Amino acid sequence: MNAVKPRRRAYEAEQSVGADCCDVGAMANFAASTTGPKPVDIDSVIVADPQAFVRIHDDGLAHLDLFVEELHCAACIGKIEGRVLAFPGVVSARINMSTRRLGIVWREGEADPVMLVRAVVALGYPLTPFDPSLIESAISSEDKSLLSAMAVAGFAAANVMLLSVAVWSGHAGDMGEGTRTLFHWISALISLPAVVYAGQPFFKSAFRALQHSSLNMDVPISLAVILASTMSLYQTVQGGQHAYFDAAITLLFFLLVGRYLDHRARARARSAATHLLALQASAATVIDADGHQRSVRIRDVHEGMVILVAAGERVPVDGLAIDGISDIDAQLLSGETLPRLAEPGARVYAGTLNLTAPIRVRTTVAADNTLLAEIVRLMELAEQGRARYVRLADRVAKIYSPVVHVLAAATFVGWVLIADLGWQEAMMISIAVLIITCPCALALAVPVVQVVASGRLLRAGILVKSADALERLNGIDTVVFDKTGTLTLGKLRLVGDNYNADTLALAGAVARHSRHPLSKAVAAATPEDSAITISAIREVPGCGLEGYRDGARIRLGSRSWCGGNSQDAGDGPEICLAVDGEICATFEFLDELRSDAGDVIRTLKSMGIDVELLSGDTASVTGRVAGSLGIEKWQAACLPAAKVARLEELDQAGHRVLMVGDGMNDAPSLATAFVSMSPVTAADVSQTAADIIFQGAALSPVITALKVARASTRLVKQNFALAFLYNAIAVPLAVAGMATPLLAAVAMSSSSILVTVNALRLRILR
Repeated sequence: MNAVKPRRRAYEAEQSVGADCCDVGAMANFAASTTGPKPVDIDSVIVADPQAFVRIHDDGLAHLDLFVEELHCAACIGKIEGRVLAFPGVVSARINMSTRRLGIVWREGEADPVMLVRAVVALGYPLTPFDPSLIESAISSEDKSLLSAMAVAGFAAANVMLLSVAVWSGHAGDMGEGTRTLFHWISALISLPAVVYAGQPFFKSAFRALQHSSLNMDVPISLAVILASTMSLYQTVQGGQHAYFDAAITLLFFLLVGRYLDHRARARARSAATHLLALQASAATVIDADGHQRSVRIRDVHEGMVILVAAGERVPVDGLAIDGISDIDAQLLSGETLPRLAEPGARVYAGTLNLTAPIRVRTTVAADNTLLAEIVRLMELAEQGRARYVRLADRVAKIYSPVVHVLAAATFVGWVLIADLGWQEAMMISIAVLIITCPCALALAVPVVQVVASGRLLRAGILVKSADALERLNGIDTVVFDKTGTLTLGKLRLVGDNYNADTLALAGAVARHSRHPLSKAVAAATPEDSAITISAIREVPGCGLEGYRDGARIRLGSRSWCGGNSQDAGDGPEICLAVDGEICATFEFLDELRSDAGDVIRTLKSMGIDVELLSGDTASVTGRVAGSLGIEKWQAACLPAAKVARLEELDQAGHRVLMVGDGMNDAPSLATAFVSMSPVTAADVSQTAADIIFQGAALSPVITALKVARASTRLVKQNFALAFLYNAIAVPLAVAGMATPLLAAVAMSSSSILVTVNALRLRILR
């Protein structure tokens, strides 16, 4: 990323890692004194001048990050990006669905940021300056509002339904007109305030859509509820025999249940890029030319600086080691089982862990151009691409609303003009059409299956995070595995027989003084009650440990350092134990495969699914694992970009890929893949990037999730078929005037119950 020109007031956003947010004073002006993610009036946006938040780079490109509200689906993304890209000079416009961040890049002087902001707000999407803290607060606020609306609607529906039962019974008995009217008024007092409060999620969305000359699913819902409530109140004032407050509030309750379930499923997906901050050092120790040490913020580290990385610290910026020798744990970055040796001239990367000794590093890039920052950028692009996936429910909803409106309007006009019916009766028939076609069954068709499927998988130790993960998983034809921590357990285990109990106890006494993975594996295999004492212990980076026992020099490390011939080393990881220069034991290690890895690979192939292995480990280790599992296609020494490139290659070839990985180096590929899974032992960033997380030491959850996904998709399609069948039967009856709003509400509720019962079949499907 190029430097920002000082002549502009730019907020230090650290675009890639989301570190610092906007200038507080400028944000206050921009948001017109709002707090949190509140809608910003279009005039306030223009007056506040979003130019204050524009960053100008040396290449002449300007960049602006904004937080977009009311973002629901891929259609919203396409609408916003298409509108912004229509402006001359705009290079790119990308929205991250998880973070709701809109990033706009244009050539300086060729586009006006005020007009760009105005265009998005005019589409009905409020904007505020992007701040990572807005993400959680916005989702939490939506959760609370939906939950409270659902509670109010449920309480009101239960009470109004009790009153309605009494009225229905009274029609067949001797209930007087005064008593019936009283019950109607009580129902009105309960339902009308509840409708006003609980209907806000639908009313606001419908109003914004109509404001901008468009339709969505909430328009017919709002019309049905408002018209049914208004006509019921009119009938109550006139002392009429029928009122349909129960239909209006019950309709709202069922729809709110569906929306809340869907929202909770969507809210499980978060941007994995923000979790990379845990691997990014917040400060670096810079050594000046006179040897003075000072701590600086990570964003102030520039190319050519000399920094000190102490043992146990993460490397803050990419660079070359210039002084000191140490072991660098790069497993999360590259997937390598063993640490790398960092000696003068070796390249080190931000986010890797310095294990054994202090080193000095000369930075080769600025803080925002590190490999870690590049991984974040890959994550953002991958999440953006995945957000374009249009779910089956969204595709159905796209054509549903116009059809419903045309049908209801045609019904009203037809009864008034053709049948010469009074407007009140015609309106009641039209309302019945709106109610009977209200998408309760459609609204519940997907989320109720998601909830049942998620519950079943959760009992099997599998957590589904993304709302559309199972739908995507059903469509895969290729599975790509990472090796370390995925096909294997990611823990080195002591194997072989080139040692005995005494040499193991001696090696364990030495190994307890190191954090090297091989030393920890030896220590773990040694009884803790060993009474062996080692003195003057020291660790030589890249070689091993040295100490003394009863005057004898003990070494635990590489074969050549212990006095042996390096050509005698085996294929896998090993260390030797030497006493006074004589090797007395050799310890070999194995990263153990998951117990059922072979069975899972064979099952996938029998299901007609291709299997590949992409690993950052060496070719010898990767090839040995691939051969033992029967995986013909594999690549070794893969950096994150190489894994992403392979997945993009498969995507361009028409394949839909399930990626299964666990390391930080797998996060971009997990986000790039059509759908992804990660074990619970994975790095936080990988768990966040993955759609599905599984527990336990077995790999069989991959098969379990795939089978449940296929069954879930079948049930969703069945639910849509049931919903359309219901409409095919009920709508003609409503249009013909044979269904009152009350009967329409009962039919609508019955269809919702039907799709729910059908979804519950997933619990017993095999």
